[in-house]
Amino acid sequence: MSSLITPTIDLDRDGMQTGYLRLPHSVHRSAYGFIPIPIASLKNGDGPRVLLMGGTHGDEYEGQVILSSLIRTLPLDQVTGQIIILPMANFPAAEAGLRTSPFDDGNLNRAFPGVARGTPTEQIAYYIEHVLLPGTDYLFDLHSGGSSLIYEPTLLISLKEDDPHRAIKRDIMGKFGLPNILLTDRDEYGGYSSAAALRQGVCSATTELAGGGSVTKGLPEAAGEGLLRVLHHIGAVKAAIPPAPVTPRIFAEENHLFASEPGLWEPLADPGEDIKAGQPAALIHRPETPGCPPVELLFEADGMILAKRQGARVLRGDCLYHIGQQEISG
Repeated sequence: MSSLITPTIDLDRDGMQTGYLRLPHSVHRSAYGFIPIPIASLKNGDGPRVLLMGGTHGDEYEGQVILSSLIRTLPLDQVTGQIIILPMANFPAAEAGLRTSPFDDGNLNRAFPGVARGTPTEQIAYYIEHVLLPGTDYLFDLHSGGSSLIYEPTLLISLKEDDPHRAIKRDIMGKFGLPNILLTDRDEYGGYSSAAALRQGVCSATTELAGGGSVTKGLPEAAGEGLLRVLHHIGAVKAAIPPAPVTPRIFAEENHLFASEPGLWEPLADPGEDIKAGQPAALIHRPETPGCPPVELLFEADGMILAKRQGARVLRGDCLYHIGQQEISG
């Protein structure tokens, strides 16, 4: 079954084009309306085809800022091949400033491979995986911590032994210039954009760029420069970018620490800190019960804190920390 989404631009035509993906959406206030998902295409002759996405989660703003800037500032004559940009991939979520879509509560980065005639989020996922990704060489999906987490800037990349893109992925790891790299083990059966890329034979990488429901000073410029460095390395952009200024720390495993009780959580460590097993991690206070002592949580293994939860109020099961473990040499 084919997608109902139609672009207002010609993705096969050379040149710089901006427009929308029109997703038909009939609701009470607009019987024959559509959801306008912003898109840009920079196509200049033969070369790799690259898909850049931001706003996969609507409350993650750094990627939206980086890609909006790239649309404005990247000269067409510097492009070799085609760069397709979705700065607000899950537009309803991004417009609302929410992680998930207000139309269907859909989490786009769990919705792949999508459904051709499904909910709005399922339709967006289907279009990306079955229309945009086929024939694409590279996917870079720019995430950050959103409203509930703040990250030490981190590159997430799968590096399996049988991956045909293993060599180029190792090159990409050192080009982004982010201080941390987490090697993920996601496979082609999941609902992530990285799984969609695996299914379609596309080389992909994902970022986590700060977050906290805001944009960190200087980070869009630094991460945007890293993205351009990668685009130059893969032959999509002509101009060379100076070498990455940092040697990243690489982690082969990940873990999470979750709230065991509802209450107000007090962090005892911050992103970027090295931690040890048994070290105090957090206190969960329960002021609704006068005189009740806080619950102390301990870290379960050695590692480094990649991300910490934002906001004091937690429920049982909320993620408090994302932890990188088993550090390896580059």
